[in-house]
Amino acid sequence: MKMDDEEADLREQIFHNNVREQIIFLLLFILLYLISFTLIEKFRRRDSEDYFTADEDEVKVYRISLWLCTFALAVSLGSALLLPVSIVSNEVLILYPNSYYVKWLNSSLIQGLWNHVFLFSNLSLFVFLPFAYLFSESSGFPGCRGLKGRVYETFIVLALLGIAMLGLAYVISAWIEGDRSGVDALLNLWTYLPFLYSCVSFVGVLMLLVFTPLGFVRLFGVVGGVLVKPQFLRDLNEEYYMYSFEEETIRRRIDNAVATGVCYISPEPMYSDKGDFSEPLDLDVSMCKEKKNAASPGIDKVPLLRLRNGALQAGLNERLQKIVAMRKEVENQRKTSSLQRNVVYPLAMLLLLGLTTITVLMVLQNTLELLIGIKAVPLSTRQFTLGITSLSKMGWAGATLEAFLILYLHAASLTGLSAPLRALRVLPRARRTPLPRIIALAAVMLAHSTAQPLLVKILGITNFDLLGEFGRIEWLGNFRLVLLYNAIFAATVTLCLVSKFTASVRRELYNRLVENVNIVAHCVSFLNN
Repeated sequence: MKMDDEEADLREQIFHNNVREQIIFLLLFILLYLISFTLIEKFRRRDSEDYFTADEDEVKVYRISLWLCTFALAVSLGSALLLPVSIVSNEVLILYPNSYYVKWLNSSLIQGLWNHVFLFSNLSLFVFLPFAYLFSESSGFPGCRGLKGRVYETFIVLALLGIAMLGLAYVISAWIEGDRSGVDALLNLWTYLPFLYSCVSFVGVLMLLVFTPLGFVRLFGVVGGVLVKPQFLRDLNEEYYMYSFEEETIRRRIDNAVATGVCYISPEPMYSDKGDFSEPLDLDVSMCKEKKNAASPGIDKVPLLRLRNGALQAGLNERLQKIVAMRKEVENQRKTSSLQRNVVYPLAMLLLLGLTTITVLMVLQNTLELLIGIKAVPLSTRQFTLGITSLSKMGWAGATLEAFLILYLHAASLTGLSAPLRALRVLPRARRTPLPRIIALAAVMLAHSTAQPLLVKILGITNFDLLGEFGRIEWLGNFRLVLLYNAIFAATVTLCLVSKFTASVRRELYNRLVENVNIVAHCVSFLNN
């Protein structure tokens, strides 16, 4: 009887633990979903072409596709936070092993979190996002219009796309591993989804190899654009007076045109894409360009602002708005305290440089340990228990540094990824991003975030093992691939930083030289006069 009571109590405890974990998963997902929904609401387009339409079916299709994109973005945020949360949880359990408030934090919870993220990443990448795009672009079969017809068309196209992807996965797996080319492997469809995810994660890790070093360099420019530089690096007074003089000059020209009411020739006609509207126009060059454009239409066409129809005055008004905005921005920056300019900016730059240097040194250490044989490849399938030992030799301080470095790597890779997106003109813009672009960006973010734990483990930033299906990705066990990746990453980051600072020093020396030459020229001109 006593044994039955103990068994019943054990089953009841297991049940309550399971219910508690599911509630925690649900609360975390709701939080991430609300954050994702807020981000998408900030960028999605709100006009008659997307949401505000008289067709109720279009509104329903738009909402369903938007919900699926929000779900995928929430999963990507969870994937990006997997390793930092796991590392911090392990250190919290070590510091407070008997605390009542952290008893809910255990290995089963973290393991389940990794498994849920892996499952939902697969579903979002291969089911939800393709369904959202096909559903938004569908129109229904002939004779079956409306929402039901669009659902039928989406499911059929998605099924055909799934068959093509599974066939491609079977061919690739049979090419890589010959023993998987049998009929049994063809019929075992569930094995293809992790394999496809492994391929996508490999592409994502290669993408991070390109964009993360670029992001390290771009972060210095981003921080330099947000913070105000010291006086010896940037003369705000000179910029303010320059914008003020240019603003006054343009206002006088506009007032002169309004007062006289005639077509004026000062300033001269200009090109609309030029920043300096007061630059004189070479008539010979203009005629040559017009003849060239007439001979080869569509090549190097530069719209010339004519004096008729008020084009020149409209161009001056547009330039005036930009100058006023820049003048106000510089005026606000002039009001910043000297402490912020002379202390915060150098500390921020030193912090970025220190974090990047620590990252490179850790990657070099990981490369040497792999070569010597001290550390194994990141492929791991062993059982993990949370709260036993610290992940760093420095204790909780080292683990905190590792979590911060992981977030720093993620920020650097996102900053580097923004460069090609801006070049392709697909970066999201506030309240102007259409639904297809939101779906594409959600897919890119999901592939990027799910490859982030693999990148961190390959580089050896942390000793925390990849849990769940993340640790069973087969290409992580390739020693040569992991070693080559570490070497290329360290070399690329070092070269990017050296070229960045060399170019900055060379540009600064050139600017100082030009200023000195101008000062000498003015002095000579003054003495001659």
